Amino acid sequence: MQVLINIGIVLLTIATMELLSWAMHKYLFHGPLWFIHKTHHQERHGWFELNDLFSIGFAALALWLMWAGHVNLDYRFWIGTGISTYGTIYFVFHDWFIHNRFKAFRSNNRYLMAIRRAHKIHHKSTEKNPSEEFGLLVVGKKWFRR
Repeated sequence: MQVLINIGIVLLTIATMELLSWAMHKYLFHGPLWFIHKTHHQERHGWFELNDLFSIGFAALALWLMWAGHVNLDYRFWIGTGISTYGTIYFVFHDWFIHNRFKAFRSNNRYLMAIRRAHKIHHKSTEKNPSEEFGLLVVGKKWFRR
């Protein structure tokens, strides 16, 4: 039974991270933290961009939670695992597949193409506003064209 609870915590954390990431992206990154996030909307002049600080912060939080809960493998460990899993998903989808930080894999999968289309629209503007589509894994139906 505990295994199912732990899996549930990880899955709930992943879903919560998608919601939290959407809200942070829309209201903080395209708001008061634009001075950091704007580096992600500009041409990159190296492998690292200032915007990567956000990912480093989430990784630090995940590692701290996993460390805090590692002795008894309590809920903190599994929340940290969920944050780390979301970070891995973010890396694969966002940095690798969408932004081609590494040689991207090709796919004609309808869902993956919708995510790519929505993200390209998000980056259409290099300014703070206007902007749309702030999510990573959940995007509007209009991007699922055939």
